[in-house]
Amino acid sequence: LTDAGCVGFSQADVPLGNTQVLQRAMQYASTFGYSVWLRPQELYLGRGVAASGPLATRMGLAGVPVAAETIALHTIFELMKSTGARVHLCRLSSAAGVDLVRRARQEGLKLTCDVSINSLHLTENDIGYFDSRARLNPPLRHQRDRDALRAALADGTIDALVSDHTPVAADAKTLPFAEAEPGATGLELLLSLALKWGQDSDVGLLRTLDVLTHAPAQVLGERLGAAHSGVGQLVNGGPADVVVFDAGAEWAVQPAQLRSQGRHTPFEGYAVPGRVRCTLVAGHVAHVAAD
Repeated sequence: LTDAGCVGFSQADVPLGNTQVLQRAMQYASTFGYSVWLRPQELYLGRGVAASGPLATRMGLAGVPVAAETIALHTIFELMKSTGARVHLCRLSSAAGVDLVRRARQEGLKLTCDVSINSLHLTENDIGYFDSRARLNPPLRHQRDRDALRAALADGTIDALVSDHTPVAADAKTLPFAEAEPGATGLELLLSLALKWGQDSDVGLLRTLDVLTHAPAQVLGERLGAAHSGVGQLVNGGPADVVVFDAGAEWAVQPAQLRSQGRHTPFEGYAVPGRVRCTLVAGHVAHVAAD
């Protein structure tokens, strides 16, 4: 696995309900110097479709309490202490979760974490009148949670910003809200929504780009190996993976213009900055914008 480029292990998007299995996985990963990537959500409490609270109650939607995240975090942190494992937490969604991460770092636990563009910009109110485009996992939470996530990304408590690119087929997204499949297209919107966060939060361009490039590379860490040195930054001898963009260009998100097979997005109509003009992969032009 090391020779093939493996940098860590994950349960993907499905929480592990068996803590004994999780403990053993963390022990094995720690023994061989790998990190474990986990989404902190308790299996049973996380089976709802919207954030618990007055809004979900009024709409008759099954709720996912903040405790679904905090219980999972407490469990993960205790297992980290007993196994010495390094953990990356995927897609934090709550202010309480941010507080626990800060505390765990103060205790010396070896952890990193990220947040999605959805949780960084949207709140439970964006569900509107059962808008299934806002049916996401983790669910959109209160404005205080969004504000805490924004501040934590700005001050470095949260390491990286991710697209949470989860395209969903049209027929699975046009069902009633509670039955619709969670997810939204995100990859094509990541840069622009990051720039919008940077503007809204008065965060400089360098920090904004850092959470998309250098910081994620740091999360992957030394397991990238010498062959990938310089990933996430522009350095002599490093890989020429480059995105050329116009930070001043403004555009409105229109699903019909997106290239993903799943084009549903809760950001439809959003005015955002930043247009990608050209991308290079390993020094070769991979994409040039038509406009």
